[in-house]
Amino acid sequence: MESLKVNYKNLYYPPGGILIWIVIFLELITFGMALIAMVMYSKEEPQVFHTSRLLLNTTFGAINTVFLLTSGFFMANSVKKLKAFKINQASTYLKLTMLGGFLFLLLKSVEYYTKIDAGLTLSYNTFFSFYWMLTLFHVIHVIVGLVILAIALVSLQKKKDKINLEDFEASAAFWHMCDLIWLLLFPIIYLIF
Repeated sequence: MESLKVNYKNLYYPPGGILIWIVIFLELITFGMALIAMVMYSKEEPQVFHTSRLLLNTTFGAINTVFLLTSGFFMANSVKKLKAFKINQASTYLKLTMLGGFLFLLLKSVEYYTKIDAGLTLSYNTFFSFYWMLTLFHVIHVIVGLVILAIALVSLQKKKDKINLEDFEASAAFWHMCDLIWLLLFPIIYLIF
């Protein structure tokens, strides 16, 4: 399989291309600013934030962390196998990556259902306003990531002779961004307050 396209301009060119990294940095800055705002608001209402955090299911958050980290591991292996021209193994790892994303969404849906059922909605208090805005924004990223991975999977299966490694790495970078954002959200929202 000699037609695996690699478009690296030099040694320092980031995997997936510079544009995906601009998107990633902008997203991290956005989430970072929202988390800083949440921490600042928590200083004004420490008791509200503490008692509200106790209403979250930390087990769900921890399991979802495992789902995303495991899927990130599978994504890294998918890229590694693609670079070794092992398309079938790359495809298998990509499917496992997507399974982790779907399991994350399934468990997050259960968690959202329990929160809504208990009346812990966006307007319940300041903590839950941040909880819903941040986690829903992250869920949107996971859904977009799964769509990107699905496109990569179709491309991987249909174009076995012409796969653009840069596009595949860009998909991986976006997925790893979803992991990283969750690694910021989980401890701050579920554990600290």
